[in-house]
Parts: sequence; structure tokens; C-alpha cells
Amino acid sequence: MKTIHPKITEVLTGTFKVPAHEVLPESTMDSLEMDSLAVAEFAVIIKETLGVDADSEKLYKDATLAEISAYIDEAVGSAEAEATVPVSNTR
Repeated sequence: MKTIHPKITEVLTGTFKVPAHEVLPESTMDSLEMDSLAVAEFAVIIKETLGVDADSEKLYKDATLAEISAYIDEAVGSAEAEATVPVSNTR
């Protein structure tokens, strides 16, 4: 079973008071009763804390938490890779 990005779990349980036992890889925002305003707020929190531009389209209500987690992990990995690319000062 895939794990869910820890930040997703933290935000859902802490900010949105979703019971931890409901935060499963196959859960969707819709199944967690997250309306469009909550999904938008979730996207803002993810962007602020992880630097990932997780717009509402990426967090559409039918996406599973496993899919959202994979998207975030990929975006965080890409951002880290870009930050570690050496820059040459030669011309």
C-alpha cells in the first residue's frame, strides 16, 4: 500500500478535522466531505508549506489521496532537483 504524504495527513486531520482513520490512500476529497472552498484552502496550505502549486484542478474531488500525494512528491522532487542544479559561472 502506498503511503500518503505526511503533510496531507497533517493538514486534513489538523486543519480540517478529518478523522485520521478516514485518511486513506483511496479516499477522495469528496469522500472526506471537502467542498470546493475547503479544497481551495487545502491547495493554499500545501503551497505555503511545501512550495507546491497544487491548484484545485490537481486536487479535483475525484482524485485519490494517493494520486494527490504522488503529485506533491513529484512536484517537491522537481523543485529540489532544480535547486541543486549547479550553475556555471563560465561563459
